[in-house]
Amino acid sequence: MNATPASADDLIVIGKIYSVHGVRGEVKVFSFTDPIGNLLDYKTWTLRREGSVEKQVELVSGRLQSKFLVAKLKGLDDREEARLLSGYEICVPRNLFPDLDDGEYYWYQLEGLKVIDQLGQLLGKIDHLLETGSNDVMVVKPCAGSLDDRERLLPYTEQCVLAIDMAAGEMKVDWDADF
Repeated sequence: MNATPASADDLIVIGKIYSVHGVRGEVKVFSFTDPIGNLLDYKTWTLRREGSVEKQVELVSGRLQSKFLVAKLKGLDDREEARLLSGYEICVPRNLFPDLDDGEYYWYQLEGLKVIDQLGQLLGKIDHLLETGSNDVMVVKPCAGSLDDRERLLPYTEQCVLAIDMAAGEMKVDWDADF
């Protein structure tokens, strides 16, 4: 396990180590990728806890097991050593992500955008997104200049999202501010 070369601002969280698996130092991983097995495409991970960059590890092998992944990391052969990694976020540099088609966005690209309704009212900024099964949901929290101090949950659907202007840092939505 080495020091990481990537800056903290360049790293995107793609999963989290939450437990150990077996006695040979494997770890259980909750993947934030879709499909979840895509996390295993990244062979070098930067692990961090509580936002600070900690260490870089190399993925030796991994497999899907039920709704989580089991990963074997280079140099990690002991269950108790593996237990120390529980709670670490798994990050990779954003430049390793595949390019998307026009009009498609990674969640991290949407976070921080100002959300403006059809009347031009600022509803807040996208704090994070949730996967609900039927559609993703944007958690919009109030910010400086917001219409009010309400947190809103807006569906990330074609009906709700009218336009995204990454250069302006804004998303236009069809959403009643009173809802």
